[in-house]
Amino acid sequence: MFYRTTYVSPIGKIKLLADRTSLLFAYFEGQAYFEEKSAWFTSRLEENAVLKGAISWLDSYFKGHNPAMDDLNLSAQGTDFQTRVWKELLTIPYGETRTYGQLASLCDCPSAQAVGAAIGKNPLLIFVPCHRVLSSTRKLTGYSGGLEKKAWLLDHELERE
Repeated sequence: MFYRTTYVSPIGKIKLLADRTSLLFAYFEGQAYFEEKSAWFTSRLEENAVLKGAISWLDSYFKGHNPAMDDLNLSAQGTDFQTRVWKELLTIPYGETRTYGQLASLCDCPSAQAVGAAIGKNPLLIFVPCHRVLSSTRKLTGYSGGLEKKAWLLDHELERE
């Protein structure tokens, strides 16, 4: 059984999908790679404990806090390489950034582009902070939720430090 809800954030609606134990997807409405997820269409429009925890986390985040991930069970499904990259994203501290090249080195991958492709398929935006990754010149590039949202999220974190 899958459960879904929509969270209204200051930068747009975020679709959340969970099963009984884990948060599976967090996507901005209309974002690439989301609408193809068939579980969304076979889910119940109902908030379970997992979704309530995710909403509480998002409320805290958007109020300017750095909420702990302790009570969230994230379950990002992807290839072994993608999940390795996504786990590395979780190590980037709130208010800090890394480059695609730095992440490639940490993942023992010779290609920053491959890392970028894996990041682009991150199914748990904001929770798995791919918005904290910049180009080698420290410019904003590639964010499946949109560059304006990436800029907002980074500004939000930096002004709250």
